[in-house]
Amino acid sequence: MIKRYLLLGLVIAITFIGGILTGVFFTTNNDNQDRPNTLILEDVPKSAIKPNSKEFPKFNTKPGKVLIGYVQDYRDPNKIDYSKLTHVIFSFVHPTKDGEILFNGDTALNNLRTVVSKAEKHDTKVMLAIGGWYHIKGGESYNYFKPAISNPKSRAKLVKELTNIAVREKLDGIDIDFEHPRTEADSRNLAAFAKELSAQLHPKKKELSIAVYSQIHAVTLTEVGFIKYEPSMFQHVDHVNIMAYDGQWDGSYNAANLSPYPFTEKIVNYWSNLFENQKLSKEKLVLGVPFYAQPEDPKIKQVSFAAIINKNPANAGKDIVKMNGTTYHYNGGATMKKKTRLALDHGFGGMMLWESGLDAQGPHSLTGTIFTELKNSSKEPLKYYTAKGY
Repeated sequence: MIKRYLLLGLVIAITFIGGILTGVFFTTNNDNQDRPNTLILEDVPKSAIKPNSKEFPKFNTKPGKVLIGYVQDYRDPNKIDYSKLTHVIFSFVHPTKDGEILFNGDTALNNLRTVVSKAEKHDTKVMLAIGGWYHIKGGESYNYFKPAISNPKSRAKLVKELTNIAVREKLDGIDIDFEHPRTEADSRNLAAFAKELSAQLHPKKKELSIAVYSQIHAVTLTEVGFIKYEPSMFQHVDHVNIMAYDGQWDGSYNAANLSPYPFTEKIVNYWSNLFENQKLSKEKLVLGVPFYAQPEDPKIKQVSFAAIINKNPANAGKDIVKMNGTTYHYNGGATMKKKTRLALDHGFGGMMLWESGLDAQGPHSLTGTIFTELKNSSKEPLKYYTAKGY
């Protein structure tokens, strides 16, 4: 028994001494190795030490609604305020009877390209309008536009021409300005044209808009019957730009009927009811306003809003001014605010300007007035971001 205890004690002692010797040996060997004075993490990814910094997202400075400005082809592209417009519609290319398109010379094409370049810097879309009232070869565009869209062959050619130029010039879409469909046949052909053009543009992520007559008589404030539209056409377009002006020609000439507020109210109600009855989105509707003044003396030319402000900045808040030996009627800033609110209250998608090249510069700009009203009415919630993007 004593021997067994002695043997067990010997085993424990040997094991204990062996452990001490092993520890001393391991420590001695490691002391002979070079050790750095600081901790180096060579294989640890940098993201484990410091989070990747993230750029702040670009805040959208445009209104939640569209603000579309037509620009005529001879305007100086450098004088347009692209920062406040969601769309610029370059006006116009002219249709031929066989379905081709004509620019008003190289200057017009060069101006279009400049507009595209400048608009891109402000995330503003550029569309090209075809048609208008006057044709490059003289007379009304109607006499060229009508045969172009009446024949299936020339209509298909016109669709192809417009699609090709939209792609080639890096445009964001096409605007149809057929003034005006006067028969049932016209309305059917225009609807077919819009449908075929939409089928080519939309798969390419390009928009299609159409300018339409107000459909309200400025004197009687009742619906007119001489302009025909096929309601089904509007399902194929993105924006319906309502030309709610030029009422001075309704009945006997009266400059005061250019675009007064009661006239605009009737127009807004008409188009709201039409789209509701047709179960079409009222977001497509865009209310057009004039940036020019109509003279009571028809022998005198119209003047721009810019000319009115240059004469006297106090005219910005008025709707009537005496200049050049006559009285002019126009829409000042207060009326523009009221019309913008009218459109928004009826669920419209935004506002349209004819045309941007007529606007005043600086604090009395009507573009700025409408832009601010649209911006203030935006119901989009504000998004907050931390410095690290979390």
